[in-house]
Amino acid sequence: MIFISTTLVSGWMLFSSCNSSSVAGKLQDPISIDASNGQSPKEEASLNMISSANPDATKTKTTEDLLAAFKGETNASAKYAAYSKKAEQEGFHSIAMLFKAASTAEKIHATNHKAVLEESGIKTPSVKPEFTVKSTKENLEDAIKGETYEATTMYPDFLKDAEADGNQLAMISLNYAFKTEQKHRAMYENALTALENKTVKSLSSVYYVCPTCGNTYDKAPTKRCGICMTGTEKFIRINTL
Repeated sequence: MIFISTTLVSGWMLFSSCNSSSVAGKLQDPISIDASNGQSPKEEASLNMISSANPDATKTKTTEDLLAAFKGETNASAKYAAYSKKAEQEGFHSIAMLFKAASTAEKIHATNHKAVLEESGIKTPSVKPEFTVKSTKENLEDAIKGETYEATTMYPDFLKDAEADGNQLAMISLNYAFKTEQKHRAMYENALTALENKTVKSLSSVYYVCPTCGNTYDKAPTKRCGICMTGTEKFIRINTL
């Protein structure tokens, strides 16, 4: 898909092409957000949530997409944190660490989406947790389903909308999440296979998360993030619950 490869040339190149250093800073240095969640990514965010101070924003599909993505990523962050605790309770420490790393990444995605929305004068809504914690096996299956939807349907569609709207900042934020969710899906699938084969101890128990884009590694990365080129000395090391 051409619109994706254009964004992938380099996140910092798109940042430099925009005259909004404040948003670039927000995307590169995620702020802390409320870990409460809301609806699933499939549910579109209500346009009633959009700030009346900027009525023109209601005209863009990208605004709807970013609101839905913000809610979905906030939801995923809290859900995966809960799944992490469940995995630890069941004695699957390595899987617990994977869920914690993914939770951290999803929070970064939500923060990035929020920064782009706020740059356009859009206030993000408060979101309420809506998920059910089951067994670790079922939680992994649920995570795989969610990541598959985001990687194959939701984010590709959202990226098309952002390109059509000419919203480069949205393309950066959405692409960061899109590329990361592809990796999360593979990690969850690998974890589920290990669980079924009783080889969970073979999984990594230390993860590294890029603070800019949420890119997640199950081993020490090289000098720069493979998605946004952030120096790996800035990465968040996930080694404790």
